Amino acid sequence: MNSKQENIHEFSAKAAKELVSKMTLQERAEQLTYQSPAIKHLNVPEYNWWNEGLHGVARAGTATVFPQAIGLAAMFDEEFLGKIADIIATEGRAKYNEYSKKDDRGIYKGLTYWSPNVNIFRDPRWGRGHETYGEDPYLTSRLGVAFIKGLQGEGKYLKLAACAKHFAVHSGPEGLRHEFNAVVNNKDLYETYLPAFEACVKEANVESVMGAYNRTNGEPCCGSKTLLKDILRGKWEFKGHVVSDCWALADFHMHHMITSTATESVALAIENGCDLNCGNMYLNLLLAYKEGLVTEEQITTAAERLMTTRFKLGMFDEECEYNKIPYEVNDCKDHNEISLIASRKSMVLLKNNGTLPLDKSNLKSIAVIGPNANSEVMLKGNYSGTASKYTTILEGIHNAVGDDVRVYYSEGCHLFKDKVEDLARPDDRLSEAISVSERSDVVILCLGLDSTIEGEQGDAGNSYGAGDKESLNLPGRQQNLLEKVLEVGKPVIVVLGAGSALTFNGAEEKCAAILNAWYPGSHGGTAVADILFGKCSPSGKLPVTFYKDTANLPEFTDYSMKGRTYRYLDHESLYPFGYGLTYSTVELSNLQVPPVKSDFESFDISIEIRNTGEYDIEEVVQCYVKDLESKYAVLNHSLAGFKRVSLKKGESKIVTMKLNKKSFEVVNDDGERILDSKNFKLSVGISQPDKRSFELTSVSALEINVELV
Repeated sequence: MNSKQENIHEFSAKAAKELVSKMTLQERAEQLTYQSPAIKHLNVPEYNWWNEGLHGVARAGTATVFPQAIGLAAMFDEEFLGKIADIIATEGRAKYNEYSKKDDRGIYKGLTYWSPNVNIFRDPRWGRGHETYGEDPYLTSRLGVAFIKGLQGEGKYLKLAACAKHFAVHSGPEGLRHEFNAVVNNKDLYETYLPAFEACVKEANVESVMGAYNRTNGEPCCGSKTLLKDILRGKWEFKGHVVSDCWALADFHMHHMITSTATESVALAIENGCDLNCGNMYLNLLLAYKEGLVTEEQITTAAERLMTTRFKLGMFDEECEYNKIPYEVNDCKDHNEISLIASRKSMVLLKNNGTLPLDKSNLKSIAVIGPNANSEVMLKGNYSGTASKYTTILEGIHNAVGDDVRVYYSEGCHLFKDKVEDLARPDDRLSEAISVSERSDVVILCLGLDSTIEGEQGDAGNSYGAGDKESLNLPGRQQNLLEKVLEVGKPVIVVLGAGSALTFNGAEEKCAAILNAWYPGSHGGTAVADILFGKCSPSGKLPVTFYKDTANLPEFTDYSMKGRTYRYLDHESLYPFGYGLTYSTVELSNLQVPPVKSDFESFDISIEIRNTGEYDIEEVVQCYVKDLESKYAVLNHSLAGFKRVSLKKGESKIVTMKLNKKSFEVVNDDGERILDSKNFKLSVGISQPDKRSFELTSVSALEINVELV
């Protein structure tokens, strides 16, 4: 916390204590559900705690819609992500100010935002992985901290109150989440699943933490003594409030079978520090109190924590610095320009045989084909706001080429069904797709998923998988469409809309280019066209591993990290974590690493990078550490630093990165983080230092051995 926020925390805690002391026990208990009623005699207005802001103000009407979180992660850009979060906070305040004037205090209209999702995307089948910042604890930590700081601001009051979720060891399967027990050893717990949450608490002073639906090692997360008492409030000294996931407390007795009654469930939750119930189980608190299961002190403590947050947000101060943010800034031109830039930065070029960028002066006709070509749904991702304007890929290409180039369009196939029209035969759009391919100089084939297929249980329309994927294959008839279009013999550029890893079962080799657009936000179609036609170079990097298939992956329900993510992968990937092409080439030189003492806390390294190609670019320099001695080291190597850098054609820059001691530590079997070695290998490049990344980029990382002295 900065000094201003330390002062306001002390003031708020004191004011909250005084206010709660004037409430009856019933009034205190009633404040602990997400729909907190007004207390008129104390001038406390009603308040709904539930709000979402994963990649823009969500579910509250019109707002700027940024790329989905996984796309924002692919930017590998802490500073820019913080700027986006600040915009979200500005729009959230603008909406709150306007709604409050109209006395509209319903759901999604408050200042407590249940974002970001800092769970680790450990398995590509998980449907909610696109809400996260990917598979790496370090990247997730850095981006989570940046996003929270952007949301909460640096003023006297919190601009918004952020929430790190879902605590902890949570990443599917969605269909089992209400009854599932995630079993994890201490090494994986403290090495992989907890670091991002710890950083959010200790570095970003996140105001709230949300518990997960599942159990972890037998304890339901929203009532876990280990997670909430021992680790969160004990080891990490968390000062904010804890909220349950929605209706998770009912799972205690209905699905986990940890308790027998509703009153036992609320007693377990509040005893272990769950202050706020998203759901209605805490309506049983007074009954639990009468049964002797809950104390007055527990109810009072929770109420004080919640009111402290409301005071820290300046809700009871008419002079709060954010009260004058006008409604007009919501969805304004400047914010939408930032969204477009984010969309461009997020896209990852996975393959290019030289076809891209396209020169429209050499083209007479283009075929735009596929179920995602003209889809607004694909642009949005889940937990999305409503844009005032969406530009699909088809529209973006039309806008880019104007009347100079003929644009043919065919849906090609349904996203996941075997036909587009219900009364038609299967593959009812295939002949059209082939026909337009034959008439075109180049084919833009828009395939993948959207949030109706992958997402949260009950949210996604994918009922068979509850939002999870069964495999990494393209759904429905998309693989068939891809193969038939490739057979025409024209250059095929695949634009992939998805929030997770997919495979084309070897057809990648026949594609001229593959651009992963993620769920790119409302301006996604413009950004795709900008990249395809060379207005800007692609610059995103994969925050997840793209596997060849699931055959070598552990069971989805296995929470061990063995065989998962780039750090523990024991076979070759299709496209590695950290990988992404640009339209240029770079040359790395002059890696400088100072002597490092054993008692170091951090040190700076530098490397020179030169743009040796023909295009202005942005590139992401990445540093990985491999422990050469400890038996507790990860199998491969770990990301320890990254920095995005812009380079004009021919330009050279010195890039400096600060490496922290934590990146050199290992986690032992007891979950203790220790410095267990004196010898390390540092690899600095534009990707991982693995064989597959070199095959794809033709750029070797510069490596140096570091011996602590």
